[in-house]
Amino acid sequence: MSDDDALIAEGRRVVAIETAAVAALESRIGIEFARACRLVAEARGRIVTCGIGKSGHIARKLAGTLTSTGTPAIFLHPVEALHGDLGIVGRNDVAIVISKSGASDELAGLIGYLGRLSVPIIAIVGASRSALGGHADVALDASVREEACPMDLAPTSSSTAALVMADALAVTVLKLKDFKPEDFAALHPGGALGRKLTLRVADVMVAEAYPELPEGATMRLAIGPLAEMRGTVPIVDGERRVVGVLTAGDLTRLMERDPDFLERGVANVMTREPKTATADELGSAAASRMEAHGIMALPVVGEAGVLEGVVHLHDLMRAGAI
Repeated sequence: MSDDDALIAEGRRVVAIETAAVAALESRIGIEFARACRLVAEARGRIVTCGIGKSGHIARKLAGTLTSTGTPAIFLHPVEALHGDLGIVGRNDVAIVISKSGASDELAGLIGYLGRLSVPIIAIVGASRSALGGHADVALDASVREEACPMDLAPTSSSTAALVMADALAVTVLKLKDFKPEDFAALHPGGALGRKLTLRVADVMVAEAYPELPEGATMRLAIGPLAEMRGTVPIVDGERRVVGVLTAGDLTRLMERDPDFLERGVANVMTREPKTATADELGSAAASRMEAHGIMALPVVGEAGVLEGVVHLHDLMRAGAI
């Protein structure tokens, strides 16, 4: 293989084979999968994940995914298990064992011990009729027609299929347990992810003496507040309920078509029923709404739509909300 076309063709062949392997999993998601989800969600102890080689990497990743989404889990290496680490397994635990062949010698002792403890076993296995598949309480079929490896030796399609099946299990369990973004935030308090999941609009909004204009104001009165507050001014009624938003863009468009723009009423120019935010909502949610609608700021409203401040997209970006 020497020319670029051959390299490209080989890369595409691998992607096509692994894509087909993943697509084949969908039809195998049935009652056994539902049973596995309930076993994991209802476990009174921890989830113990196990695997050898590439399957071990996937089992370790599954333990991390489960733990970070509200289901305590730990990875147990099958070989280390037989040399003292079996002590971490309790009778209230559930085991998830991942294997392509389901017949690895290293798994035999572990499976026997789990059986003696009456620990339920969920197998993610490439051979359902293997020893592992036969001993498992639930066997999830992650078999593949062929490996992407041209010698059919290195785990490629099979490890991808096992990874996707493991992810399907973990994600379905978090939905079954009604795991929410705030729960995720509580388990990820540090770094950019933590800021995105914990930052509230109240943390960055401008609330002190933010200028507002009444419905009866003219555009002459709006120029100062627009310049002062980065081009967005809320318009309120007599009870300070937000009835509209005036932006620098509104002013610019009016100037282009109306020489007497200064005397026009803001009520004729503003955007009525504007998008708003609340102080206690996630900053990432407010930022997403601004990006979706192409706006730079949102009035922050409280009960009955009363103005509490304004949150700006750039402030949310600087704070790490997006």
